[in-house]
Amino acid sequence: MVPLQRKIELLVRLGEYMQSGHDAWQNAKDWAKNRNAWFDDENIELAIAGITGCFLQAGLLEDWVKQYPAPAESKIVGIVMAGNIPLVGFHDFLCGFVSGHTLHIKLSSKDDILLPHLVSKLVEWQPEIANLIVFADNLKGCDAYIATGSNNTARYFEQYFGKYPHIIRRNRTSVAVLSGNETAEDLHDLGRDIFSYYGLGCRNVTKVFFPEGYDINLLLDGLKPYGDIIHHHKYKNNYDYYLAIYLLNKIPYISNDFLLMVENKEPFSAVSVLHYEYYADKAALSTNLQSDDNIQCVVDNVNISYGRSQFPTLSNYADGVDTMMFLSTL
Repeated sequence: MVPLQRKIELLVRLGEYMQSGHDAWQNAKDWAKNRNAWFDDENIELAIAGITGCFLQAGLLEDWVKQYPAPAESKIVGIVMAGNIPLVGFHDFLCGFVSGHTLHIKLSSKDDILLPHLVSKLVEWQPEIANLIVFADNLKGCDAYIATGSNNTARYFEQYFGKYPHIIRRNRTSVAVLSGNETAEDLHDLGRDIFSYYGLGCRNVTKVFFPEGYDINLLLDGLKPYGDIIHHHKYKNNYDYYLAIYLLNKIPYISNDFLLMVENKEPFSAVSVLHYEYYADKAALSTNLQSDDNIQCVVDNVNISYGRSQFPTLSNYADGVDTMMFLSTL
């Protein structure tokens, strides 16, 4: 058994390793990038910055874990991870690791390089960890499950895991609410929430709410520095595809040559597309967003500052479900 304090020490060391230029780590990042065209250098480094800065700090980890009781006994917890952005399942891994359970992890084929490499470093520093973390294609025989996927796969997760203690996550996305008083810097920062990870994350802003009468050109001007995103071939394929769809179906749109903006009530939008809607009553809008199960977070410079949606704290649990409390009370 590895004591909790020792685990925290190892995690802090892991964070330092992730920020290093170690050849083995660089090779793992290059391999991940070659396996998945969406995982470019900038987005891998963004994921690393969020994990090392917001998670793998001694004080943050200690303050976080002391809020939870130790589980009565160690269980086997199966974790099904998504692969939409680099290391997207790291927080689930972290919760399972510090809570004292044995983890059986099924990785997405889109993101199956980085986490195993990091776990191999933990095992190198503390060999007993090899018995606590297992990567597997089949998760039968676990005592509890945490599974993240689409709305479609969630139905299968419910079928397979429903009789066990579980957390099952579905599609979510994030939105921004503008007041009309934003500075040019605010709008530039909002671009990070829109374009980071090419818009593939659940914390990416896929819809913006404008006050009635707002001049959309203000936002488009603020987003100009992100124009190079169109040079990514997969992003450009999406842009060209949806531009053709809107033209053929005579759907009104606004474009700045690298982003398509469409007025639409749906919070979800495709890669290269940003939905927008006007509002008259901000209080009523806030109430509606709080009750919308599709919304992961609201970027409005009050709940979350512009440009900070991709930097959740340890206690910003996906879907608002406290993963640590779930694991601590199994």
